[in-house]
Amino acid sequence: MSRFDPWKDPLGVIDAYRRVKKRFPEIQLALVGSMAHDDPEGWDFYNQTVAYADGDPDVYILSNLNNIGGVEVNAFQVHSNAVIQKSIREGFGLTVTEGLWKTRPMVAGRVGGIVRQIQDGETGWLVDSAEDCAEACIEILRDPAEARLRALKGKEFVRRNFLMPRLLRDWMVLFNTLLGNDTAGAELAVAGASRG
Repeated sequence: MSRFDPWKDPLGVIDAYRRVKKRFPEIQLALVGSMAHDDPEGWDFYNQTVAYADGDPDVYILSNLNNIGGVEVNAFQVHSNAVIQKSIREGFGLTVTEGLWKTRPMVAGRVGGIVRQIQDGETGWLVDSAEDCAEACIEILRDPAEARLRALKGKEFVRRNFLMPRLLRDWMVLFNTLLGNDTAGAELAVAGASRG
């Protein structure tokens, strides 16, 4: 679940959806975001997003104010053909990690911390435009078996790089290094580092 924010580019996601809908008329889009009562800019952008959807009955714009919480977000993620986080600016982007962990084909903007989580063409799809996003979604819908294999690799990448056991191992290696202990064979994991 992301905020309704121009940096998350929900309008670009709607553009991508419209392109995909021409090839796969049965698809639906769920834009699931969170709203804060004290964020007037968020409300403005939420309203802009609703207006941009232009009453399309297959576009669902949902938020915590529609009683959409963690359980519902999990259901959307687990049962979606793809999870999209087409941010044009982003920090780490926990939504990406969640989608990968749930073995969903992940399409995300090539920005910020997202590029540390997705290896383009291997564990997900990194995109630079609504057109790229639409092409990635079409690829997923055309070949769900291949998309599933990529999603499984994405989950494994999260398991190896972003869960507590890896962080604990890194701390242990660091402490042992500082103490002068032999840490051969216990290298620190670095997400996105080249593998040999």
